[in-house]
Amino acid sequence: MGQYLILIYTDEASWAAIGEQESGAVTAAHQRFGQQHGAVLRGGGWLHPTAAATTLRRPDGRERDDLAAGEDALVTDGPYVETKEALGGYYLIEVPDLDTALRVARDVPEPFGGVEVRPLRPSVQEYQGT
Repeated sequence: MGQYLILIYTDEASWAAIGEQESGAVTAAHQRFGQQHGAVLRGGGWLHPTAAATTLRRPDGRERDDLAAGEDALVTDGPYVETKEALGGYYLIEVPDLDTALRVARDVPEPFGGVEVRPLRPSVQEYQGT
């Protein structure tokens, strides 16, 4: 069994323009998705809009012994990049193969964008055989 992340991309402007009834219908569709695929779901979440994001970046030209941004990170409000579609949520699933992951992903409700399916790499312990 492998784990796959289903990334849900959406047009935030379209979401902002819909009414309560349409928003409720999409929420209900996600609840049905969860009931239909509960056996393979391992997690998921709905993200706040990109306006709520905070981005940390390594200062240009600064070298560090570790790979993290560190205490001298540049912190800015807002998303990393400006795009029409933004990451709006995700599902983590565990299924035998990519074909099965794609069958599950086809059922994800997303009226204003699309979904991307990506396999997760094994954990460090699994990779090292420990």
